[in-house]
Amino acid sequence: MTNRTDTPDRIRAAFADAGVTGRLAALDVDSGAGIGVDADHLVCTASVHKLPLLVALHAQAAAGRLDLTEQVEIPPAGRTPGPTGLAAMLDAARLSLRDLAFLMMTVSDNAAADLLLARVGLDAVNGTTARLGLDATYAVHTFGASMAAIKEDAGPAGARALADPHVIARLRALDPARSNRSTPRDLARLLAAVWRDDACTPEHGAAIRRLMGLQVWPHRLASGFPFDDVHVAGKTGSLPTLRAEAGVVEYPDGGRYAVAVFTRTAQTAATLPAADAVIGTTARIAVDALRAG
Repeated sequence: MTNRTDTPDRIRAAFADAGVTGRLAALDVDSGAGIGVDADHLVCTASVHKLPLLVALHAQAAAGRLDLTEQVEIPPAGRTPGPTGLAAMLDAARLSLRDLAFLMMTVSDNAAADLLLARVGLDAVNGTTARLGLDATYAVHTFGASMAAIKEDAGPAGARALADPHVIARLRALDPARSNRSTPRDLARLLAAVWRDDACTPEHGAAIRRLMGLQVWPHRLASGFPFDDVHVAGKTGSLPTLRAEAGVVEYPDGGRYAVAVFTRTAQTAATLPAADAVIGTTARIAVDALRAG
């Protein structure tokens, strides 16, 4: 039987075994019961901040300030760089706002995200999180600006320099005071609001939940819940030494649990399977404890 009192210690032990420093918040969407490990610690959100952008997009659509079927012309030049989606494509394209949102959430397309951000605006993203009482959550810049800052801080050696811990230490993108930021608790509260239809109207809440359920990455949060009848919807975030995911785990008995996990590692390698998997491991520990009462 799961003992709620020792759950934080078990989560900390799992983080230590994986060689990471971790922060976690988990909430029962319906009862409000929660578990946290450094849940109010300020973190750089990386691509997890695409979630507040998505909520702001749908809030504006619900208010009639934009039409999600609005078409956007996307020339090949000037796109925010990245390894997926439009960011990696070579030719001109034309997509609706809602299809840009699909690319942003399912494959974490940076170019799609910044096209949406240009339409929605940073002020609207921050207004949305403020309206929901998420006081620690703030968008400072575009996703392209974050990538540009990493390139500048890395210096002339480029990506090779990111193997140097001294270079990592000076990256502005990893400083919450100078980058898009939140806390695990804020992000879990945001997800709970989306799942309860408190963040948007039910129609738009359903659209957000659908997109989050289509994310293609199974190696972090979803890895902790390898069951055909358990549904995981999430959004990952990655920067050098930073791995994160925020999402909701839904059980067939109706249980719904919002979880946000952020990790940092001293190792600079881009591929660290244990650092990815511990996000699912610790989320499972927290959700099991919430389900046990």
